[in-house]
Amino acid sequence: MKAIVYHDYGPPEVLRCVEIEKPAPREHEALIRVRAASANPIDWHFMRGMPRLLRLGAGLSRPRNPRLGIDVAGEVESVGVSVTRFKPGDEVFGACRGAFAEYVCAAERALVAKPAEVSFEQAAATPIAALTALQGLRDKGRIRSGQSVLINGAAGGVGTFAVQLAKSFHAEVTGVCSTRNVGFVRSLGADRVVDYTHEDFTHRPTRYDVILDCVGNHSFSARRRVLTPTGVCVMVGGPNEGQWLGPMAGVLKAALLSRFTRQKFVMILAQLGKNEDLSLLRDLLRTRQVTPVVDRCYPLHEAAAAIRYLEAGHARGKVVLVVANGSPA
Repeated sequence: MKAIVYHDYGPPEVLRCVEIEKPAPREHEALIRVRAASANPIDWHFMRGMPRLLRLGAGLSRPRNPRLGIDVAGEVESVGVSVTRFKPGDEVFGACRGAFAEYVCAAERALVAKPAEVSFEQAAATPIAALTALQGLRDKGRIRSGQSVLINGAAGGVGTFAVQLAKSFHAEVTGVCSTRNVGFVRSLGADRVVDYTHEDFTHRPTRYDVILDCVGNHSFSARRRVLTPTGVCVMVGGPNEGQWLGPMAGVLKAALLSRFTRQKFVMILAQLGKNEDLSLLRDLLRTRQVTPVVDRCYPLHEAAAAIRYLEAGHARGKVVLVVANGSPA
């Protein structure tokens, strides 16, 4: 089978599309015939081995696991002896390691049935980004009906889900994005949109109960200024602040400083194994309360181009790899 591999850390050119052995599912796994897989920032962080702290687990001089990709959607090819929820032919989506391939094994608990109402490309665009938005707003931000919520980076992969999910919680939602995305973010359900090329949301008089910050391009004090006295800022990412910690440096600094205030700064790393959350997202997809946004689709062998486009930081929604046995959305 064909799969994307990398044997050295570096730019997208280190990625290769090669023939490798087709895997076999273990006891609690399903073998998935991949139809689509989406790219996430975690993929290019692993590809580059940056920040360097990541290499303590991924491999100091070169990657221990040469496979990329986590978000996956496809059809069950076969199942392990202990799998009870799926059978061959079922259409599923979820999370695994090595999704940039024609076949991949995934744990049963990390998969749910794909709704017929969404394409494989849309389903593949969902897991990491939507789980980050859901768990960030609900579990970390403690979002409630009627609260004022701001999504910084509302047109990105996590942001597009966050706007829709915040509206499903009946919050008043403000999205922050560039000029070209103002109408788009409004179409997702945002009540108000701030164009950051003309206005800095931290200089506005409005205060927010919850901020989901997917960009991290403002100081700790600036974000505090627009939080309510007991508001929560949930940090998804931030700018690179050095080779060792990268975006985590600013995130950790804000989380530490917030221990001395009533306002809270917390980081969110999605828990991919929470099947109940994937099931909730499946139901929201089925009822069209949430619609995944796919910016561009690339064939599997153009994974390097897909990662390069994602790294540029201008994707509207998600970037998806369509495997040869799938069909573009």
